[in-house]
Amino acid sequence: MPIPFDEANPIYHITRTVCRSALHAFFPIKILHQERLIEEGPCVVVANHQSFLDPPLVGTLYHNPIYFLARKTLFDPPFMKQFMPFSHSIPVDQDNPNPSSILQVIRTVRNGNRLLIFPEGTRCSDNQIHDAMPGIGLILSKLSNIPVQPIRIEGAYDCLPIHSSRLRFRPITLSVGDPIQFSPEELKVKGREAHLAIGRKVMDAIRALPIEA
Repeated sequence: MPIPFDEANPIYHITRTVCRSALHAFFPIKILHQERLIEEGPCVVVANHQSFLDPPLVGTLYHNPIYFLARKTLFDPPFMKQFMPFSHSIPVDQDNPNPSSILQVIRTVRNGNRLLIFPEGTRCSDNQIHDAMPGIGLILSKLSNIPVQPIRIEGAYDCLPIHSSRLRFRPITLSVGDPIQFSPEELKVKGREAHLAIGRKVMDAIRALPIEA
């Protein structure tokens, strides 16, 4: 299927095409239940975080453009500061999230876009799926009636773990899940503990996805 060309943002189109070609050329990638991908309308995509490979791995799964949350520090180098907005990346200060960032995230989804979030907040250091930070619960509580699609990444840690700069070309599996079902009552709650409960449900859904066909 050809990748749609975004006339308003050709850099995204070119970057996505290059990333997809490189990933599939160098890594044996297996995709489970690709037919479940939500390609139309707004969606929050949630995935576990194993390595720097994760954003392009998930982003190139989708036929249509997708947005990303990215650490604010990634925008610090002058080149990255110019490039990151073209990659559909939204800067977020994980240590001190501010209301304007949260509003930009919510606005992006409500405008009909898909947005990728790694609820753990950072790459894992032990190849395990960890608990979510409260931020994902806060965001989802503001986005009721928006589908939340879980994706499990397996193998990317072996390719590029957080404590290594050596890239290894090993198999990677991406497992796509059906939308996570939240009741209105779950999303109406407020406070840190309530947001953590939403995060636990998200991570449990990711853990439950199969990594074998």
